Amino acid sequence: MKSIYAITATSVGGRNGHVISDYNLIDADIGLPESFGGTDDKHLTPEAFLAAGYAACFDNAVIHIISKERVKTGTPVITAKVDLIQLGTDSFGLAIELEVEIPGVEHKAAVEIVNKAHQICPFSNATRGNIDVKLTVNKWSLSNQIF
Repeated sequence: MKSIYAITATSVGGRNGHVISDYNLIDADIGLPESFGGTDDKHLTPEAFLAAGYAACFDNAVIHIISKERVKTGTPVITAKVDLIQLGTDSFGLAIELEVEIPGVEHKAAVEIVNKAHQICPFSNATRGNIDVKLTVNKWSLSNQIF
């Protein structure tokens, strides 16, 4: 495999610390969410970074499919929700929901676009089989697998 892009980030202090990335693109404090003993939920968490990254990556995959297939549509909007879930006493996992809005296309066409985007998105490929990902297309809830 050939790398086409790489970036690094370094954390000190874990969930109550600081992260910094190459070129200082990210240079931010991380805080514990209230459910983990933090004071509130109004600060960055690893889940916030994952939600932002997955939303942007999946959005680009949707845009790529729309462009490749020359579908006339409005601007797609992707919202990613990341849940930190407790699996056991000291074990945690993640669940993700992607809400996809593709204006100007019928539901069936939007589902086809999302299916294809889910196959090429690097985040989807990384999470497949590891994290429960629920897809909602134009307000229709779909299964967590390719449909």
